[in-house]
Amino acid sequence: MRIAVTGSIATDHLMTFPGRFADQLIPDQLHKVSLSFLVDELEIRRGGIAANICFGMACLGRRPVLVGAVGNDFADYRSWLERHGVDTSSVHVSDIRHTARFLCTTDDDHNQIASFYAGAMADAREIELAPVADRVGGLDLVMISPNDPEAMLRHTEECRTRGVPFAADPSQQLARMGGEDVRVLIDGAAYLFTNEYEKALAEQKTGWSSEEILDRVGVCVTTLGPKGVRVERKGEPSMHVPAAPEEAKVDPTGVGDGFRAGFLSAVGWGLSLERAAQTGNLIAAHVLESAGGQEYELTQSRFTERFAGAFGDQAAAEVAAHLTCPAP
Repeated sequence: MRIAVTGSIATDHLMTFPGRFADQLIPDQLHKVSLSFLVDELEIRRGGIAANICFGMACLGRRPVLVGAVGNDFADYRSWLERHGVDTSSVHVSDIRHTARFLCTTDDDHNQIASFYAGAMADAREIELAPVADRVGGLDLVMISPNDPEAMLRHTEECRTRGVPFAADPSQQLARMGGEDVRVLIDGAAYLFTNEYEKALAEQKTGWSSEEILDRVGVCVTTLGPKGVRVERKGEPSMHVPAAPEEAKVDPTGVGDGFRAGFLSAVGWGLSLERAAQTGNLIAAHVLESAGGQEYELTQSRFTERFAGAFGDQAAAEVAAHLTCPAP
C-alpha cells in the first residue's frame, strides 16, 4: 500500500529562561510590554506533523511519501528524512519563504511564550496530488494532517474527485476552521483521527452527533492519552486498546504523530484495526520517552520484544512478520 502524508513540515526552536516570566511583568504596564529574555539553552528540533508521521513510518520500514511545502533552507532536514527512508521528492520548495518555525521560550514554572511562523506552509495550497500519484505509481491512501487550511481542503476534495481513500486528521486546525470546512474535511474519510477534546470540538463545529459522524466515515480513531485509544466502526462494538507501557516520560511533543505513524503502517501491512492501534500505541511510547518528535530509534528486536510484553506473543508475531526496521 502506497501512503502519502500531507501536512506541516517545520523546525522547533526551543529556549529556556532561567527565571519566571511573572517576575518581569509590571501589572499596570501590561498594555505596553517590551521585554527581552536572555535564555540559557537553545534546542533546534525537526518537527511538523506530516514529517513526524513519515519519520515514524520509515522507522518501521515503510517508504511514506511526504507532501508539504518548505523553504530553501530545507536541505539538511531533507537529508535527515531521506536517510531514514522518507520519500521527500514531492515536497514543494518555496523560492521566497522559509520553512515554518515554532519558537518557544519556557520559564522555570513551565510557562511558555511562543510564536509560530507559517512561512512556506502557505504554499502547500498550490500542491496537486495527481502528479504525486503519477510519480509513485498511484496512491492507496492519503493522510490529510494539519497544514495550511486551504491545502487541507484542496487535498480532501481532490481525493474525493479522484476516488483515493483519505484519512482526516484536522486536530490543531479545528479551532480556527468554520463548521462547513470541518464537515468537508471529515465527510467520507476512511479514517478520522482525533483526541477526546478534538472529537467533542468536531461534533460542536459540524453540528453532527458522534453517531452521525460515524455514519460519514469508515473508522473513528480517538486517542485517550495514558488510557490508550478507542476505535469505532459503524455496526460494530467499540474497541478499546490500552496504551503501551512507557519506560520514561520525557517530552509529549509528537506523541500523537507517532501513534498515527504506527497505525498507518499497520494498515498498510493489511493488519487488523486492533494491531494497528497497538502498533500506534507502542510508537507513541517511544516518542514520549525522547526529547522531540524524531529523536527516538526503533530496532527490530527491541520493538518486537516490547510489543510482546505489552500485547502478547501472538500480536507481536503478527506485527514482526511485516517489520523491516533499518536497525536490527
